[in-house]
Amino acid sequence: MGKFSQYEIPLRSLSEGKHEFKYQIDNKFFSLLNDDSLDIKKGNFNVDVSVKKTSTTFELGFEIKGKAFVPCDRCLDEMAMDVDTKNRLIVKFGAGYSEESDEIVIIPEEDGVINIAWFLYEFIALSLPIRKVHPPGECNKTMASKLKKHKATSDDDEDDDIDLEVEEDEDSSYVDSRWDTLKNLQIDDN
Repeated sequence: MGKFSQYEIPLRSLSEGKHEFKYQIDNKFFSLLNDDSLDIKKGNFNVDVSVKKTSTTFELGFEIKGKAFVPCDRCLDEMAMDVDTKNRLIVKFGAGYSEESDEIVIIPEEDGVINIAWFLYEFIALSLPIRKVHPPGECNKTMASKLKKHKATSDDDEDDDIDLEVEEDEDSSYVDSRWDTLKNLQIDDN
């Protein structure tokens, strides 16, 4: 990860106690990742990293604030999403690199350096919701009309003109008529 050398923290050379590091992440960071499968292609973030060194471990605290620019899952237009996340990572020295859990990482003692670039990306990506959509009414109108045109509906569906901009929570009052027969069941409370 030579292109991310600015995100290396020289743990071995730190004295015991607390140390602070500050980073700016911008579009260049995401372009250096050079992976088309990643959702986040652009963003601007301020990152504060605190490193607390004890005799055997390093506790890294991450505070990341900024905006990620991701494609809307509905219309595919770019949208901005606020990110404000705090994360923690415990680093220990060992024979080789391994990730013991989501929060514990072992790095080779002879290296004594950890590169946090990929951890920063993961923390940002994991802070975003699974479903990323524009607020109602803000999706690309052309794409919304094409989606509506190709929406599958049943013959007995009375709501053929459902607006795609309605959030699922608002549409949760709809009850499938096939379940109405269950209302006639006699249930003994014993």
